[in-house]
Amino acid sequence: MKKIAFFFIACILFTACNKTLYNPQVDEKLTVAKAQKDIKIGMSSSEIIEIMGSPNIISTDEQRREVWVYDKINTQRAYQNSSGGISIILAGVAGNSGSNVSTQRTLTVIIKFDNNQKVRDVAYHTSSF
Repeated sequence: MKKIAFFFIACILFTACNKTLYNPQVDEKLTVAKAQKDIKIGMSSSEIIEIMGSPNIISTDEQRREVWVYDKINTQRAYQNSSGGISIILAGVAGNSGSNVSTQRTLTVIIKFDNNQKVRDVAYHTSSF
């Protein structure tokens, strides 16, 4: 008898909740710390390519020395979704809610070379919005 009563109550009043949280890991291949640690004055351009890969922009300064620019834009999105409901045999109530947060970070690394294709200066700029 208790099993039948429990089953009947469970059928009449059924509640459910669900919560989903998504927060992806950020690709951290190029960071200020990595650039500061790995790039040294006097390194050759081939060593820079081994560490950093190909630059986004190559230009020259007023003395025709090469300047390489590495630009990285990273967008991170996180969202949370909640849902819940109550069901009473033929009638029911359900609802959903959620929130979404987006953060964008940029990193620019500027590497200046001397006439012998050796690093003479490195500059960094980061922003987050």
